[in-house]
Amino acid sequence: MNDHQKEHTQKITNFIKKIQINTGIKNVVLGLSGGIDSTTSLYLLKKSMALENIFVTHLYYFKPENLSELTKDIPQKNIYIISIKKLADDLCNQLQISENQIRKGNIMARIRMIILFDLAKKHNGLVCGTENKSEHLLGYFTRFGDGASDFEPIIHLYKTQVYELAKYLEIPKTFINKKPTAGLWKNQTDEKELGFTYKETDEVLDLYFEKKLSIKKIEKRGSNNAEKIIKKVLDNNYKHLTPYHL
Repeated sequence: MNDHQKEHTQKITNFIKKIQINTGIKNVVLGLSGGIDSTTSLYLLKKSMALENIFVTHLYYFKPENLSELTKDIPQKNIYIISIKKLADDLCNQLQISENQIRKGNIMARIRMIILFDLAKKHNGLVCGTENKSEHLLGYFTRFGDGASDFEPIIHLYKTQVYELAKYLEIPKTFINKKPTAGLWKNQTDEKELGFTYKETDEVLDLYFEKKLSIKKIEKRGSNNAEKIIKKVLDNNYKHLTPYHL
């Protein structure tokens, strides 16, 4: 198992280093929530480049997370902790959408994107995305929000694979055990919003896309949500195709 994770790590760090060489850009800006995806991405960046080239941003709405354990080796001048609450609330009030969680959540994700790319411009850097394969296939992201980046180091890994890699990288259990959330509204969690677990999702996605099994055959293996999961994939597939053009 460790050999497999070592291979994953080497592949990703080589990928990141190659991007720096090809673009001639050394600095990288990462949005760090303290969730498993952004935390794993940070650890991979640390293995790929000098710490002085990593810029970490924590863009919170409710209250800031204590991420000092993750950022203690990052230069203090490279760390940004910014509240997006006023920006998001003011815009939502202007658009009269404060009661619509989905629209407000999209605005919050896009505000974060604006800040990340602005800091990347300030520091002549690239924005590191934190999307995993499960979220990508499900379309569980905001277009031009958390789906926007210059490169994606873990998008080829299912969520459950990210957890395995995190353990190999010896990420503190506090962060591994956190419930996945985009932090878009109070008590919001990914699995509650989706209506199924990442474990079941990854099993279904693997059987459907990698093993090429039909939904009926997947259901016979014990998945009660196979049809629901694949429907979400198909319904959101347009997110991977836009913008449409001639």
